[in-house]
Amino acid sequence: MARKNLLAGLTGVLLPAGNSDAQVTTDASRQPSAAAHLGVLGTRGAIGAVSRSIEQLKAHSIVDIAPDLIEASFVSDRLETSEEHHRALVESIREHGQQVPVLVRPHPVKEGHYQIAYGRRRLLALAELGRNVRAVVKPLSDEQLVVAQGQENSARKDLTFIEKALFAARLEQSGYSREIIMAALTVDKTGLSRLISSAVKIPQDIIEGIGSAPSVGRDRWAELSTRLERNGALALARSEMAKEEFSAATSDAKFERVFAALAPKLAKSKIVRSFALKAKDGAKFGNARDEPLTLMLAIDKQVAAGFAQYLLAELPELYASFRKKAEAVDDVAL
Repeated sequence: MARKNLLAGLTGVLLPAGNSDAQVTTDASRQPSAAAHLGVLGTRGAIGAVSRSIEQLKAHSIVDIAPDLIEASFVSDRLETSEEHHRALVESIREHGQQVPVLVRPHPVKEGHYQIAYGRRRLLALAELGRNVRAVVKPLSDEQLVVAQGQENSARKDLTFIEKALFAARLEQSGYSREIIMAALTVDKTGLSRLISSAVKIPQDIIEGIGSAPSVGRDRWAELSTRLERNGALALARSEMAKEEFSAATSDAKFERVFAALAPKLAKSKIVRSFALKAKDGAKFGNARDEPLTLMLAIDKQVAAGFAQYLLAELPELYASFRKKAEAVDDVAL
């Protein structure tokens, strides 16, 4: 017998092929016993290799688990599940079965329960269908779980920018090092800083109200955070989100509505009046334009070049004199 086929049939775990929803044999009575009874010899040579391989296969076996025994990860990486996408996934699994196992670990404090690393949407769909969940069970530490959770979604480009940003911020708030978070999301230091900055600058109720916004990237979220810093912007954003038509919009459309509501309002440049500047003898030496926010003076240097220079030199003193008189008036009023 070829050495590479030495493990064939030993585990008692039949892995389903393709899209099959076949049941997986997990009965402990059909599992091979561990090689602990082999003593020292059991750790050496071909027998030791077989024993170690069997233990690894058992540790990473695919099993059927009731949905109510699987709990969410302790760090959420998603904002919401689109009803349209959920329905499509339910129908796909109904017709073709669960094509890809989810990844879980034994629950750290609840005996007989599990905690999901990735595959939350598949879990929700299978729970609705009343079917068991095909899952790979691995004994993951907290750090290994968040890395697996982040890398699986990043590899499939499944998380949107803002979901990655929230995931990164939540991990940091939970005390994980930036090295672990960078590994989870496969980003460098600069990319991670941008993610966390976006998540912490925008109030969570605004992010959750908008949702995942799949087509909105970093630059526009960053611009939204800048717009939210203006006086009254938060109240304006929440007012927009409270409108009845807002809740019916898609996540991308919700972002656009809030983004547009916070767009800077440009002051209308209506000219209140425009008039010539004249000396007492009627000689014109310039023009003035009085607008809502500015007063524009234009001195004709061909007529009064000296006055133009004089005015520039005296303006600071004129303004100081004006301020002094204004403050004196305020004191009298008090």
